[in-house]
Amino acid sequence: MKEVNVIVQELKQKRKPDVREKQAHFGIDTSSSFGVSIPDIRLIAKKYRNNHALAIQVWETGVHEARILATIIDNPHEVTKTQVKKWVADLNSWDVCDALCGNLLVNVPWVYDILEDYCKSKAEFVKRCGFVLMAYSAVHHKQKADKYFDSYFKLILKYGNDERNFVKKAVSWALRQIGKRNEVLKISAINIANELLKQNTPATNWIAKDVIRELSK
Repeated sequence: MKEVNVIVQELKQKRKPDVREKQAHFGIDTSSSFGVSIPDIRLIAKKYRNNHALAIQVWETGVHEARILATIIDNPHEVTKTQVKKWVADLNSWDVCDALCGNLLVNVPWVYDILEDYCKSKAEFVKRCGFVLMAYSAVHHKQKADKYFDSYFKLILKYGNDERNFVKKAVSWALRQIGKRNEVLKISAINIANELLKQNTPATNWIAKDVIRELSK
């Protein structure tokens, strides 16, 4: 049996009805979901790490949890632009979006060159992808100088006015994570939040208040 089929069978064996119910409760698209917990997905993924070719096959199954697993087992050094374009376009749920960004794309340097394309996209989860990448970059790229995040601030001010729940939450997440890096960036993030307040839209008001509330603690 092909490895991709073995993986799908392993995922099926780990499915639980209550997991699928929880997914739905948190706004996850369960149309292709088995109902497998993240710890169980990671446990299965351990056996297939750094296997780019297999990751491509696993993603193509279209199974919700299989796609999350694909983001874990892929090798960021082998990721291609064609692949990323397809995978990002395929996104239909916030958790797969976040898994793709946090498990894989955060470690693909050239992706940041096209970050603005994601942030200005009209597709909900493509746009979320741009801001989630900012958040993960702020957490994982410890070596980045403070000035590096100026470009993120500009994108947040330019494209952060989006009423869709999964986008505005990602914008807030990005700004909060940048602000948590150090005191200088915290002040800058709060200043950006105040600039968002001046835009005076429901989305920017919500984002700004969420950021200011957390960073002012």
